[in-house]
Amino acid sequence: MKLYDSPWAPSPRRVRIYLAEKGIEVDRVTIDLRQGEHFQEAYLRVNPRGVVPALELDSGEVICESSAICRYFEALHPEPPLFGATALDSARIESWTRRIESDGYAAAVYVFRNSRPAMEGRGVPGQWPPIPLIPELATRGTIMWGAFLQTLEARLAHSPWIAGDFFSFADISALVTMDFAKTAKLPQPAPDSALGRWYAAASARPSAQA
Repeated sequence: MKLYDSPWAPSPRRVRIYLAEKGIEVDRVTIDLRQGEHFQEAYLRVNPRGVVPALELDSGEVICESSAICRYFEALHPEPPLFGATALDSARIESWTRRIESDGYAAAVYVFRNSRPAMEGRGVPGQWPPIPLIPELATRGTIMWGAFLQTLEARLAHSPWIAGDFFSFADISALVTMDFAKTAKLPQPAPDSALGRWYAAASARPSAQA
């Protein structure tokens, strides 16, 4: 199998961190997003949406979306469990992951995509007809981001990791989101806050360098 990857985009990084936590090695094909390689015919044959990551199986079938790719590997390699070992753990991880994606990651994307003239015509990632920037979405994203940080701060004041006492896919998703938000120039937590403590611990894991 082959993993189509890009070194600086957040979604491929989520897969890389997950694989590093699992100790799984996969052959990788680097796609140069800055040169627009994801919109060229060769890659569009792999993923017509023109986004990364994508996992091409030996059968030729392609799995897209970072969460789906990680769940595929979780089914193949359940230990250590990053999506939960019990029904309750799995529900907590799923719940927090969805909140991170819809509240935090979406906020960072709104700001990143709608506050840069270079993104004109590319209001959403992937292969679309031209989509204009909407500055009001950057404003929305900034407001959402502030509320998202407050939510995580309240949670982490009572829990060492986002979904409980153990590092999980929810923490991977949040770490990738926090670092992507830096690119969007969104505020970061104070080092002495509960969120700052969590961020330092998550960033110190060897997998964070994947």
